[in-house]
Amino acid sequence: MPKILLLGAPGVGKSTHSAKITKDFGIPAIATGDILRDNLKRETELGKEAKVFVEAGELVPDELVIALMKDRLSEGDTKNGYLLDGFPRTIHQAEELDAYLAEEGGGLDYVLYLNAPKEVLVDRISGRRICSGCKTAFRVSEVPDGVCPGCGEELIIRKDDQAATAQKRIEVYNEQTAPLVDYYKNKGILTEFDAAHDIDTVQADIDKALGVQ
Repeated sequence: MPKILLLGAPGVGKSTHSAKITKDFGIPAIATGDILRDNLKRETELGKEAKVFVEAGELVPDELVIALMKDRLSEGDTKNGYLLDGFPRTIHQAEELDAYLAEEGGGLDYVLYLNAPKEVLVDRISGRRICSGCKTAFRVSEVPDGVCPGCGEELIIRKDDQAATAQKRIEVYNEQTAPLVDYYKNKGILTEFDAAHDIDTVQADIDKALGVQ
């Protein structure tokens, strides 16, 4: 079963495509943020180390992030493959991941890079609204009255989804990700997809690359 890395800036559709890929292959989606929150909640030793940085409002250091990921990748549900989202973010993290996988007798099978122009991403993100009640996400065009059709609560725009913030998030991500694109391209395992297309078209291209019928 495949070991897949999903690369792409905020707003590119990673969550949507991740859900389809993991369902098709029956593999877990592993995201750095989820692992960090889980370790903090369970108060593991790694979680306690990370808490110091989180509470200080600082980025969790590379070495600690790498340790958290290695710990997660050693769990039983990963033996048949997995999808990584949000890790690695730097060349150093990528090199450490490669070294770890080599020790385990393997490596990444696919790196899927979802790419779209910044203006498309900003438009998608700033057009997103979250229900203040059930937390369901909607497009502005889907709910012009600003009321959740499911629970009737008001729809709000998160600070992270405001246009100026979204633009900054994308710029930071692209600065971090650009070197990774070349890193994996040189390894011959990266496939790039034009994520400016609609979700179904992009998913069909991904299915073809992964051999999903």
